[in-house]
Amino acid sequence: MSENILAVLLLLICLGLMLYFGLHHRERRLRPVRSIPAVLRLRRALGLSVEDGKRLHISLGKSSLTSSNISAALVGLSTLERIAQMSMVSDRPPIATSGDPGLAILSQDTLRAAYRAGNALDQYDATRGRLAGVTPLSYTAGAIPVARDEQVSAHVLVGNLGPEAGLLLQAAEQQRAFSLAASDDLPAQAVMMAAAEEPLIGEEVYALPAYLNAGPMHQASLHAQDVLRWVVIAVMVAGAILKLFGINIL
Repeated sequence: MSENILAVLLLLICLGLMLYFGLHHRERRLRPVRSIPAVLRLRRALGLSVEDGKRLHISLGKSSLTSSNISAALVGLSTLERIAQMSMVSDRPPIATSGDPGLAILSQDTLRAAYRAGNALDQYDATRGRLAGVTPLSYTAGAIPVARDEQVSAHVLVGNLGPEAGLLLQAAEQQRAFSLAASDDLPAQAVMMAAAEEPLIGEEVYALPAYLNAGPMHQASLHAQDVLRWVVIAVMVAGAILKLFGINIL
């Protein structure tokens, strides 16, 4: 019972911090505390793709809408929406591939929302949100032709991807395309560290929309995480000091 109360209290604190930073964002534009070079290179790759008349490929992974790892896929959808907004002037809009039917439908809806927000709904094409396969290997096999046949200059892999993502990254390297990869799966992160041009490790996958300025709440959540991180550090240091003096608070 006490654990449930503690969880609810922590959730309320998180929501309060996000609301505070979200409101504060309206008065003064908040920026992430540290820079991620991979995101800077992604922005540059996006600009070059528009200039060269090529497109970006966003791989959303294979999360089911009812699975526990849907959070990484939601990050991928937010990234897709922001990239679609940033590349709206391009002759070749981005393509999104998914390994789950529900996620593919959400990718189409995300693209539609991006074009509606940019008053360019006439440019929307539902076929740019694709279901590449329903198993990990079939999804990878269905996404590889996108790298080879769709004039893609940059690949962004964000979502629940497994080690098979290395095959897609290899195809991107063969086409000399930029690749940024992030996953919530540890074996996949190991493969991405070796195969991706710019890998994101650990919690950086969840920070990607904030670094792309996807919206004030993304920025607010990032600053809320920073506050909670410092609180945890302070509690750990205080506990260690108390233990040195023989005081056990547990």
